[in-house]
Amino acid sequence: MNLKNPKYILIAAITFLIVFLMNYIGNDATDKLPRALMTAFAAVIGLGIGMWIYNKRDQNDERNNFD
Repeated sequence: MNLKNPKYILIAAITFLIVFLMNYIGNDATDKLPRALMTAFAAVIGLGIGMWIYNKRDQNDERNNFD
């Protein structure tokens, strides 16, 4: 999996923006900016790990190689 793929970068940017805005707008605490940034970065990292696992699973799938 290539993390420099423009599709992945676009999905990561959209994910970061949505999670950041949800946390920043909906939080009334005094430290809402650091919390929103950390949560958004964690969401993008989790997305990357999930996409990496999904890609590895598809490469090692012998069930669909019946031809």
